[in-house]
Amino acid sequence: MIAEEFGRTDDAELIRRSERVPEDFADLFDRHAPAMRRYVARRLGPSLADDIVSDAFLTAFRRRHRYDPSHPDARPWLYGIAARLISRHRRVEIRFYRALVRSGVDEIAEPYAERVDDRVAAQQTGLAAALAQLSPGDREVLLLIAWADMSYEDVARALGIPVGTVRSRLHRARAKTRQALGGANPVTTREESFDG
Repeated sequence: MIAEEFGRTDDAELIRRSERVPEDFADLFDRHAPAMRRYVARRLGPSLADDIVSDAFLTAFRRRHRYDPSHPDARPWLYGIAARLISRHRRVEIRFYRALVRSGVDEIAEPYAERVDDRVAAQQTGLAAALAQLSPGDREVLLLIAWADMSYEDVARALGIPVGTVRSRLHRARAKTRQALGGANPVTTREESFDG
């Protein structure tokens, strides 16, 4: 069964087809690697981003036979693999945020400024300091939601944790970063902004 949306094969079908025709996995890479690279670069800097993304897709390719085809979107699976690879570089990530605090310039975010909430862009030095202070689990949840634009369910799937844990980690991370940013919520969706 080929699941298509607007003429586009879903990720699960690409993965299934790649078991017969390994080259089809390249379509999954083409579809998700650019956004994943931006995400990893925001976390670890551009020098490690290509390596992490390549390793994540290599791992995904080797494990594709274990992918759950009931999930048409492979992003949570791919970002979960990337999260485990990023976790090996926690010290680099913290140094990256501390350097951002010192310099005040996020060279990765600048080209994507139109996507970044104006309040966060204006306070990115404070945000970097707050991110450096979060526990790895809280930071992972916050950034998957804020920078990878994932839902709570997707984050839970990516990290292999219950949705309730995602909610509690996000609540804790928001509270800590809100305090560091002088009361501004670091991850307010447009809907939450209008709801009050």
